[in-house]
Amino acid sequence: MKKLVSVVAFTFLLMFSAQTISAQSLSQNQEKAEVVAKAQVAELTTQLNLTGDQSRTLYRAFVAKEVNYRKLVNGQDSNDATVVANKGKIDETFMISMKKTLTEEQYNQWLSNLKN
Repeated sequence: MKKLVSVVAFTFLLMFSAQTISAQSLSQNQEKAEVVAKAQVAELTTQLNLTGDQSRTLYRAFVAKEVNYRKLVNGQDSNDATVVANKGKIDETFMISMKKTLTEEQYNQWLSNLKN
């Protein structure tokens, strides 16, 4: 009887330790809008020497752009007038937030990087 109790206790111990190991190995989904935005802002931060406030503001702008693109543009017919209009609105809103957030020098540098 003592052996049976020890085996059961040992089994429970193994089961609980296996769950904590698998929970620690979870990774972020690389296709989430937040992950994509974070990568883009990190790249811009090094290129344009952004401040903390600028980085936070741009992160929110990139997330909004990514979410709206996925909802209204991606996977849709690119020749449809509604999709083209939605894309234009999203891009215009994004450009306005970039212009408001960045200094004139940073904005011009960002635009030149876009063209290249």
